[in-house]
Amino acid sequence: MKVWPSFLSEYKTYLKLERGLSENTIVNYVLDVEKLIQFLVENKVEVSPIDIKEEQIQYFIYTISATLNARSQTRIISGLKSFFNYLIFEGYRNTTPLELIEVPKTGRKLPDTLSVQEIDLLIGGIDLSKDEGERNRAMLETLYSCGLRVSELVSLKISDLFFEEGFIKITGKGNKQRFVPIGSSTQKYILLYKDVVRSHLVIQKGHEDTLFLNRRGRQLTRAMVFTIIKDLAVKINLSKSISPHTFRHSFATHLLENGADLRSIQMMLGHESITTTEVYMHLDRKFLSEVLNSFHPRG
Repeated sequence: MKVWPSFLSEYKTYLKLERGLSENTIVNYVLDVEKLIQFLVENKVEVSPIDIKEEQIQYFIYTISATLNARSQTRIISGLKSFFNYLIFEGYRNTTPLELIEVPKTGRKLPDTLSVQEIDLLIGGIDLSKDEGERNRAMLETLYSCGLRVSELVSLKISDLFFEEGFIKITGKGNKQRFVPIGSSTQKYILLYKDVVRSHLVIQKGHEDTLFLNRRGRQLTRAMVFTIIKDLAVKINLSKSISPHTFRHSFATHLLENGADLRSIQMMLGHESITTTEVYMHLDRKFLSEVLNSFHPRG
């Protein structure tokens, strides 16, 4: 089994340098392969990535299906396909052992959203008498008004703020950069936090340009943002299960409901494919009827 780690190391380098994927994405791809390696070790199956057969992969997938839902199985199969396609690309194999393996059918889960009133209630629940209150308000306003991923929020730099032009620069998945419009009210909350609260922190080395900091002057973790939002939901007795991504979903949905086109939303969200953005078209029939009646010549 010693041969697997060397292939995995080369694969990580390929994902980073050739495909330009983010560290988080690379970790997930590698974890998928490590699950297969762990299975082989536990079952005392000594086979290399070059020699492993379809039947052995099928048995692995059959085993994990007992404990993982269809979506998780699909994730792992996709990761393994990527790994074995890499081996073909490098000339280690001629075929992939996953060629005939089908992914389980999964229903497309519609993203949860918040109403404008619920977002106002959440932000209104922030205790502004505490220093972190100004930071939290600025963060949530930025999440909602710019549709950011939580990883993009916590890594936002002061040097990424182009307020005179009305934009912020975002480094998204695969280190791809995009410019996202930012409204004047959100700019106001960011500046209030930056100039009044952040300026009094003892900032740790390496975090001087990071916008949102914890009390120790370091970049916030994604988990901390999750906790802040969960605590606010409890505080206002919100029954929905929400996360930072809920603000991103709400951003896209509210734009769509108010007449924005999918292509513009796609660019602001940083989606590579328009089909990813189309998941936000979960509007009720009443709204769709109103659109038809308002804009169609035969409406």
